[in-house]
Amino acid sequence: MSFLHQALVFLGAAVVSVPLFKRLGLGSVLGYLVAGAIIGPSGAQLIGDVENVLHFSELGVVLLLFVIGLELQPSRLWNLRHSVFGMGGAQVLISGALLATACFLFGLPLGTAVIAGFGLSLSSTAFALQLLAERNQLTTGYGRLAFGILLFQDLAVIPLLALLPLLGHTDAASAEPGWRTGFKVLVVLVSVVLSGRFLLRPLFRAVASFHSQELFTATALLVVVGTAALLNAVGLSMALGAFLAGVLLSESEYRHELEADIEPFKGLLLGLFFIAVGMSVNLGLIIERPGLITGLVIGLVAIKGAVLYGLGRFNLKENEPALSLGVVISQGGEFAFVLFALAVSFHVMSTELSDLLVVVVGLSMATTPLLYVAYERWGRPRFQAKTQAREYDVAPDEDHPVIIAGFGRVGQVVGRLLRAKRITFTAIDASPEHIDFMKRFGSQVFYGDASRLDLLRAARADKARVFVLAIDDVEASMRTARTVKEHFPHLTIFARARNRVHAYQLLDLGIEHVMRETFAGSVEMGGDILQTMGLTFSESHRVMERLKDHDEKLLRETARFHRDEQKLVEAAARARRELESLFEQDDAEAKKSA
Repeated sequence: MSFLHQALVFLGAAVVSVPLFKRLGLGSVLGYLVAGAIIGPSGAQLIGDVENVLHFSELGVVLLLFVIGLELQPSRLWNLRHSVFGMGGAQVLISGALLATACFLFGLPLGTAVIAGFGLSLSSTAFALQLLAERNQLTTGYGRLAFGILLFQDLAVIPLLALLPLLGHTDAASAEPGWRTGFKVLVVLVSVVLSGRFLLRPLFRAVASFHSQELFTATALLVVVGTAALLNAVGLSMALGAFLAGVLLSESEYRHELEADIEPFKGLLLGLFFIAVGMSVNLGLIIERPGLITGLVIGLVAIKGAVLYGLGRFNLKENEPALSLGVVISQGGEFAFVLFALAVSFHVMSTELSDLLVVVVGLSMATTPLLYVAYERWGRPRFQAKTQAREYDVAPDEDHPVIIAGFGRVGQVVGRLLRAKRITFTAIDASPEHIDFMKRFGSQVFYGDASRLDLLRAARADKARVFVLAIDDVEASMRTARTVKEHFPHLTIFARARNRVHAYQLLDLGIEHVMRETFAGSVEMGGDILQTMGLTFSESHRVMERLKDHDEKLLRETARFHRDEQKLVEAAARARRELESLFEQDDAEAKKSA
């Protein structure tokens, strides 16, 4: 079959299956998987070369990790060290040990059991992150923990691959000494970090000077694929290389442009990757041994899910996010395909066992979106039953010109002003305890997560004029801001910022009306202090207004490079000098007029 006909088959399968499965509420990932199983060698046999398709489509996983790396500044990555090395290491060790023990008890040799068990302990980065992204869950507590565990699993592939030559043998020439391989890995990692630190920004600056969108996109793809290939050449994960490239560029001024350019390629190639995974599942083996395979899939998902639930309960302290964590990364992962294939070449594992485990991993991936949908439909509501059944959870069936998201300190003051002028509004808050408290004082507040699109539609956001974003939690505030900006662009947003960093994030989204909650009160207090120190009311008021105007101007000027600490330090020092000069000029003019 020609390349054109293969492309036609892939596109046709995706266009038919994905909307159907999304309409059924099962998500796009399962749609891609089923499409791959239908068109693959075990189905209609429309496509036969699964291995090459899988290798090519792995670029989707590479681009996904690059985009995620762009969102993680090194400081934020350092903050994830507990979830990456602590929780991630615990998950791999505990799950791997339990699965390896089970394999050994089933009669596998010790070396084979170790590779099979720890290979099955790895989850699918692409599946889990796509599932979390589709449901806007990446920034939740369990979403961040899942990401940290997945990142450690990518690192865990390295020692597993290094273990294969020790457990088996190959017919090829003897491999080079381990110390030499380790030295190569170290040199490559240091080279990538130094290149990203000192070469990438000048490179993109030079390319941007040509004002060619196509050239900029090609350069971005070259950097991603080149870094991934370089790390792959020394035995590291391609996805890890792409992630590292993204982190190194996360603080550059080209971050948003890079993300926008990569996004279309990432989406298409990820879809192709999921289709290729579906194609790789041997349906004939499922028909021959349905009982064994079903038991193995259930056992794999149950063991990993139980371990993840335990770790999540220890870390997150609550049942609901811990169960979400257990569901979302309980499947096997794409790196198992690579590991088991190499295990066969080193005679650590038989071809029959490898084929069986590949089917188990593929089917475990298919269970994840099904389990997640079932959990969202029947499991999660049980934890939220006390709040979801309340009358004030139902959005009002009437139009109000203003919606207030977050009815705490800031939201209540805004509400009192609106009520005094007889302007109606809909208030939404995510704390049932706070809602109960406000109800005793005669305020009707509706329970719900204001970042949910269905809730905003039910609250008639399409008919409102103003959206007051007064949510206390920064992450919840940003999720809500993105949803409102994307789906209700006509709304004028007035946003409350917890601090300067939060204000920068809101300004990045294009929100013009940003109020820092502590700034105005602090300026007022400063004015009172100045009067106590001997200034008149008019003098202190003039100083306060000058400070407000100057700081607001500084906030908007520094928003362009707020992730560059050095530039922020320089701007702050420059602003202090400017403000002192302005006050000196004011004092001089006041003396002249006197």
